Amino acid sequence: MKFNLDDDELASCVSCGLCLAHCPTYRVTGEEALSPRGRIATMRAVERDGAAVTAEVVDQLTSCVQCRGCEPACPSGVPYGHLIEGAREALTQHRRTTPLWQRMAYAILGHHRLLLTGSTMLAVAQRAHLVPRRLGVGTLALRRPPALRGDGADAWLMVGCVMDAWQRHTHHATARVLEAVGVAWATPEVGGCCGALHVHAGLTQSAKRLATRLMAGMPGTAPVVVNSAGCGAQLKDLGRLLGTDEARAFSDRVVDVHEFVARRLDRLPAPRRHLGPVMVQDPCHLRHVQKSHLAVRTVLSRVADVVELDDDGLCCGAGGAYAALEPGLAGHIRDRKVEVIMGAAARSGARVVASANPGCALHLQHVGLEVRHPMDLVAEALS
Repeated sequence: MKFNLDDDELASCVSCGLCLAHCPTYRVTGEEALSPRGRIATMRAVERDGAAVTAEVVDQLTSCVQCRGCEPACPSGVPYGHLIEGAREALTQHRRTTPLWQRMAYAILGHHRLLLTGSTMLAVAQRAHLVPRRLGVGTLALRRPPALRGDGADAWLMVGCVMDAWQRHTHHATARVLEAVGVAWATPEVGGCCGALHVHAGLTQSAKRLATRLMAGMPGTAPVVVNSAGCGAQLKDLGRLLGTDEARAFSDRVVDVHEFVARRLDRLPAPRRHLGPVMVQDPCHLRHVQKSHLAVRTVLSRVADVVELDDDGLCCGAGGAYAALEPGLAGHIRDRKVEVIMGAAARSGARVVASANPGCALHLQHVGLEVRHPMDLVAEALS
């Protein structure tokens, strides 16, 4: 078995170790095998030397959060995200990971009505204490606002799948903020899931089908505004995933909502009230992949006193579905993040954490933290 990875990308890692401090699994275990350079060494052994793909190799590669915090720290520019995605795809193709139940669960993401029904049933099951706490899923709402509908011409507002099912109120808040800066927005009639979770799981062909459908739902040249960090990172990478000029043109239109609003900040009305201190937790795919985390601070600073965490953006352990698939490691990683958050709260008096990704929010809410999307906070301050 081979992973069919790019040899130049594999060779770009010089094993300097500067990535270690930025790898959440290495930080909590201290194991070299669970570091970026350790995983790359394993990929090389399989790809170049024909090493066997043992159960230990599978565990080593599937235990990666795929936060990509190692990439900004790497002086050689190793595209670790592409490498781990390629390895996960090969493992999935050979049925070494992503079992049938997981494939079926991911298939639901492409069927929005089924996802909404399933999410409501999951919320009911949580109230009946039928959902194990170890899964790390925050409490879901029993009711959600009406589906967001708009037909403006200035921008598309991406609604997605899980974000719409679990945090639809944030879409409504985002729409109010866009209107406040004078942007007329539209929502797509078709599409939904961007395929980000599928890429992480190695289900690349499913991700391509979902991405193609999503692009068809938002034609034209208007910007595609995204308020979920993981989805935004995925959509900005569709050019590489699909390899077509159409996909590259679409990716160029994608913009994180905080970037979008920050460019129009002079149009934002003065807030009706100031929210006080708010701690900012950077989702990995917003900070390390999109590199749009500073825009969050620019926008939030108009309505609150921004409080920084002193861990240099270390992952919280959510990692898409990682918290459900690797609850032990995810919990240890989260413990470190919670310790940092509590320290910042003690220094500043802040009680609210702002996070621009649904997975991160639910993962941190699970331990009792008050976590809200920045757009929810801005809309509240304006209303």
